[in-house]
Amino acid sequence: MLLDKRNRPFRDLRISVTDKCNLRCRYCMPKEIFDDNFPFLPKNELLTFEEIYEITKAAVEIGDVKKLRLTGGEPLLRKDLPELIAMLSKLEGVEDIAMTTNGILLPKYAESLKKAGLHRVSVSLDSLDNTRFQEITGRTMRVQQVLDGIEAAERAGLKVKVNAVVKKGMNEEDVLPMARHFRHTGVTLRYIEYMDVGNANGWKLDHVLSKKEIIAMINDEFPIESAAPSYKGETADRFRYKDGAGEIGVISSVSDAFCDSCSRARLTADGQLITCLFAVTGTDLKKVVRSEKEQLPEVLAGLWSRRDDAYSEQRLKETKKHHGKKLEMHRVGG
Repeated sequence: MLLDKRNRPFRDLRISVTDKCNLRCRYCMPKEIFDDNFPFLPKNELLTFEEIYEITKAAVEIGDVKKLRLTGGEPLLRKDLPELIAMLSKLEGVEDIAMTTNGILLPKYAESLKKAGLHRVSVSLDSLDNTRFQEITGRTMRVQQVLDGIEAAERAGLKVKVNAVVKKGMNEEDVLPMARHFRHTGVTLRYIEYMDVGNANGWKLDHVLSKKEIIAMINDEFPIESAAPSYKGETADRFRYKDGAGEIGVISSVSDAFCDSCSRARLTADGQLITCLFAVTGTDLKKVVRSEKEQLPEVLAGLWSRRDDAYSEQRLKETKKHHGKKLEMHRVGG
């Protein structure tokens, strides 16, 4: 098994297919910076589906990669995305293909995504209040559009989770309404601590509502208990409602870092391989796949074997230390 310097296996590959998004969420792509004139990647700088396939194939061959996740930006803005999913689903050894999306376009694409081989979706939704939803997303779209997307995904046979980023001063009042809404629905709601991905969001530690605080808020109204991880290296800590109404998760990369079990790498839309969500730089695989494709397994194996990333653990120890200019979330992928 291929291991990095901290004895972590390479099991998950997250593939960004575009840096564009139809929302302007404040914690990711604030519209003051990412306006209508922002220079997103031109088409010729994006990896083609064939190039994504070749890189993914090499990752599967040299690691124990079984789980793929398509991200962005908003991945459904990438034209003909089901074609890529169909290609990836044919890779021997891949057991799970998922996608992170804001859900707006799911009513249009859910059925074709499922037929192509997609197994599940994680839908981003940070508030059920239309006013707050529009303030967070920087757009005039409504919550119902996301809920319609969730319904379309379920109707198509896709498994659904909902991701809610929680930030003090932005939407902490939505923690309980979100729990109330998704109880008894079969949809797993996952709360995500506000993270310092990139630099554009102006992250500060005192804006973080911690896992401990989130769990306390929910437990006061709906008693919960810890549940075992679904698999080793799972990002979310699982909790189930004691009354059998389902479960929730909390992703706590700030207050309770899980670097020691991180088995994920990220491929950006323009072919940079990123070994940590909080990376400053990546390694250019686009150049390799376009000129020396046969070298991909060796290059990937070398990258992973040298990996020693543990940013979240270091951040807690050195909160005030400057860690350099990090890549923005829309480039790294979720």
